[in-house]
Amino acid sequence: MSKNYRKTAEEIVRYIGGKENVVQAAHCVTRLRIVLKNEGKVDVENLRTVDLVKGAFSNAGVFQVVIGPGDVERVYKELIQLTGVEVSTVADVKETGSKKLNPLQQLVKVFSDVFMPILPAIIVAGLLMGVNNLLGAKGLFIKDATLLEAYPNLKGLWELINMMANTSFVFLPALVGWSATKRFGGSEILGIVLGLLLVHPDLMNAWGYGQAAAGIDGAKLQYFDIFGLQIEKVGYQGQILPILAAAYVLSNIEIWLRKRVPNAIQLLIVPITSIVITGALALGIIGPVTRYIGTLITEGLIYVFDLAPVVGALLFGALYAPLVITGMHHMFIAVDLQLIAQKGGTFIWPMIALSNIAQGSAALAMFWVAKKQNEKNMASTSAVSAYFGITEPAMFGVNLLHKFPFYAAITGSAIAAVIITLNGVLAPGIGVGGLPAFISIIPQYIPMFLVGMVVAVAVPIILTVILSKRFLKKS
Repeated sequence: MSKNYRKTAEEIVRYIGGKENVVQAAHCVTRLRIVLKNEGKVDVENLRTVDLVKGAFSNAGVFQVVIGPGDVERVYKELIQLTGVEVSTVADVKETGSKKLNPLQQLVKVFSDVFMPILPAIIVAGLLMGVNNLLGAKGLFIKDATLLEAYPNLKGLWELINMMANTSFVFLPALVGWSATKRFGGSEILGIVLGLLLVHPDLMNAWGYGQAAAGIDGAKLQYFDIFGLQIEKVGYQGQILPILAAAYVLSNIEIWLRKRVPNAIQLLIVPITSIVITGALALGIIGPVTRYIGTLITEGLIYVFDLAPVVGALLFGALYAPLVITGMHHMFIAVDLQLIAQKGGTFIWPMIALSNIAQGSAALAMFWVAKKQNEKNMASTSAVSAYFGITEPAMFGVNLLHKFPFYAAITGSAIAAVIITLNGVLAPGIGVGGLPAFISIIPQYIPMFLVGMVVAVAVPIILTVILSKRFLKKS
């Protein structure tokens, strides 16, 4: 059956208050993001009945209409033609809507703006790291041996994949530097240079720093001696907070200089001054301070989960999906990366993956129990999407619409989170947050993660079917 994108766009425009009510519009992977003059004019009930629309809600000053991957681009193109507004980016729309945000929402928005553009690189690294770990896992495929030991000719492939997997993490500050300076209004190329500076080969890496700090094997810290001021020669591989703070400083210095340095000599003065000042501050003050803050955050999070793992896992498993609705889930990318950098693995991302699976499972159950054909169609496609890490269609188009599948999903997610937390499941990177997630789990924890996956599939399906007999409206 062909899809009439023009008709869908016309109906969306009608139910959001007409083209006169549209200020700005953009789209992400799954949603139309629209800034409206008056959100009170939106007819949400009728909007949700429009073909291809899987849900609608307002968040952080932006009205969002969930369409789904692929279709959203075509609907957006028609909507732009109908309303006459200019093509905008998600960042443009967020900037317009951010005038209505409180300080916490603004902080979340910064994390979202910085990490979303580099997320594909992080996911690829996580998946490749998972494949690499599987090749080197002892006893997983062959008793008392690894695939590398059984098939030595795989060593070259393992080394190549290992290099590819590590690249995004080794040079993570460069990726964040690019994205952060773009977000803060600075020059992206200077952000890349600053990020590479923080991981320069002449600087001691985290492993060497740990040995030097502990005095292992006579290792000692090296310093830059600048007129009697000593700055540690320490790098920040895999670190997030140092480059985030440094990129903010760099951007503000650059913006300040641009306004005051004559155009004729800007190219000569602005870049070198910005990099020299920020580089010195990053290595001498910003890096050490933010590394300490990052350590406190990481240790605090680990302490809470060690102190009350069941409570922590229950809360996270149950609350992650609601946080997706608010957009606050983007902050956990930084937490995951901080845990990976300091502890070699994250216990947060595996719970996120199970939450996504649980939402997909509840939507799949709705495919079986729904009375209307259009609801069945939406449930089936949304379930597949959620099983591969994109949960918005399932959440907004199916589970939240009926409510009880959403409650079933967060219940299954919470139980599964407790199981894997009590068994210490860790991931060395961030992969696809759905059924393929087991690839990105440290091999020794894969069996228990698979148990968690079974729970995240079974519990939401069973609860949704049971609750549907009481709450699902008769057609």
